[in-house]
Amino acid sequence: MKFIDEALITVRSGNGGPGCLSFRRERFIERGGPDGGNGGNGGSIIITAHQGKRSLFDLYRTKLVKAGNGMPGQGKRKNGRNGTDTIIEVPPGTLITHAETDERLKDLTRPGDTFVAAEGGIGGKGNKHFATSTHRTPRFAQPGMPGTEVQLKFELKLLADIGLVGLPNAGKSALISRISSARPKIADYPFTTLTPSLGMVMPKNSDPFAVADIPGIIKDAHKGTGLGIQFLKHIERTGFLIHLIDAFQIDPLAPLEAFHLINQELTLHSKTLADKPQVIVLNKMDLTGADEKAELFKKACGQKDIFTVSAATGTGTQDLVNFLNEKIHKNRNNE
Repeated sequence: MKFIDEALITVRSGNGGPGCLSFRRERFIERGGPDGGNGGNGGSIIITAHQGKRSLFDLYRTKLVKAGNGMPGQGKRKNGRNGTDTIIEVPPGTLITHAETDERLKDLTRPGDTFVAAEGGIGGKGNKHFATSTHRTPRFAQPGMPGTEVQLKFELKLLADIGLVGLPNAGKSALISRISSARPKIADYPFTTLTPSLGMVMPKNSDPFAVADIPGIIKDAHKGTGLGIQFLKHIERTGFLIHLIDAFQIDPLAPLEAFHLINQELTLHSKTLADKPQVIVLNKMDLTGADEKAELFKKACGQKDIFTVSAATGTGTQDLVNFLNEKIHKNRNNE
């Protein structure tokens, strides 16, 4: 299924049914009085977060979603049937905003979260409702209230504990496939990752946690160059980031160049992302010469938690998982 993380649709709730203007007419019963029933309420548009949904693909080509209209009231005090509600299922992590005003309406972060996007119109009252001791023969009934129409913007932001960032071909797909259940495409050329992927890491004797991988970020990504910048929203909810660097490609004369490039693009895109804690991971340590370049990087960086791994062979990945697991549980306990 194609990965779609944005959709723009118009939703329209149902109209309320009109009330009935009717009088009782039966043999041998004179002046039976008003007996017009009420109209049914219009159906509502309800949006719910469903665990089985992974993208907004179902809504991408949808222009209009409607709910059922309420039925008119009838004589003999019969009320009209309510209109049918329309339920729209979206993935957890979907943010709903008003398309015209950009007002934030609802953030469906957990499975089962619901939002009534458009209330159905109220059904009109039949003339029986207006009968009183002083006004016994009302000759009027209410029309039903119209439904509501609104244009909504849906934006999916993946729910993950950790975000994975780095240059193209740094080995992000290989790493996430090594430590989690995700199976993205892996190849020896850049931009093998074209859409975000979410992998569940299953530590021994501990709760699982999720890692989100996005396409590689390149220079001037904040201006629209490359693919990664349009998917950065998928790691905005994460607690911290894994900054993955290809150790083999480190320039001995400027060992922090790739590191600073990614951080600059994060800063230019969003201060929220730039301020997130990072765990630096040097990958491809199985390649000849990577050890010496990794040491140059460590000396220039001066940060404590720098992990060296080989996603291809698995070397160092278990220590990384243990550290991430411990860090995540500390964050959860502090929330």
